[in-house]
Amino acid sequence: MGKRYFCDYCDRSFQDNLHNRKKHLNGVQHLRAKRVWYDLFRDAAAILQEEQTKKPCRKFLQTGQCDFGSNCRFSHMTEQDLEKLSAQVQGEQRSKELRQEGADVPPGTIEDWLEKRAKRLSAAQSN
Repeated sequence: MGKRYFCDYCDRSFQDNLHNRKKHLNGVQHLRAKRVWYDLFRDAAAILQEEQTKKPCRKFLQTGQCDFGSNCRFSHMTEQDLEKLSAQVQGEQRSKELRQEGADVPPGTIEDWLEKRAKRLSAAQSN
């Protein structure tokens, strides 16, 4: 049967040869799936900026569903979603500014947890 190639983006496999792999990697389905995957890790500020430039999707607003899904060129965010995203971006900017100024980072951050963990580990090793 031969080797098979599994594409993590598309969640499918096919016989691994140069022609099949090239055809798959340049295919529309693969490129869309890859874009969706990388969009999961985008910065909130970039998402907000992109969503503010888009017009609202009429079909999504009327029915709550859109046939295009994440590939739609219109925005599927409501005003409340945009406000929440804007507040998140502002919060991230404030915490970034505090870190740059050298001020104490508010409690509950990953840095605090890492410091406490390091202290516990060093105390456990000394005992």
